[in-house]
Amino acid sequence: MPRVKRGTHRRDYRHKTLRRAKGYFLTKSKLNRAAQEAVEKALRYGYVGRRLKKRNFRSLWIVRINAACRNADISYSKFINGLKRAGVELNRKVLADIAINDSAGFLTLVQTAKAAHQATVQ
Repeated sequence: MPRVKRGTHRRDYRHKTLRRAKGYFLTKSKLNRAAQEAVEKALRYGYVGRRLKKRNFRSLWIVRINAACRNADISYSKFINGLKRAGVELNRKVLADIAINDSAGFLTLVQTAKAAHQATVQ
């Protein structure tokens, strides 16, 4: 059976892992096995974190919209329902930005939502 010397593939694989583990504590940045485990765990946390970030930002936008709605004497759910009935298709990110930076514009949206909500209630 011929001898297999692995060539550069093995070294490149290990160098890639150790490059990714640069800055980790003690052997996690020096030894291949420990570094490989640490890098795999970090990649898993990163994957999960990117999805949690989306959730957290949506939650933040909803809190901001709700606070602006309460100042305008309407609940968040009635506001969103009124906008949908009125055909206003702004997402929560844009609504939160308007609520913070353009209070007059937000009040016009609130009036639109109130009118549409009242029309559906009656």
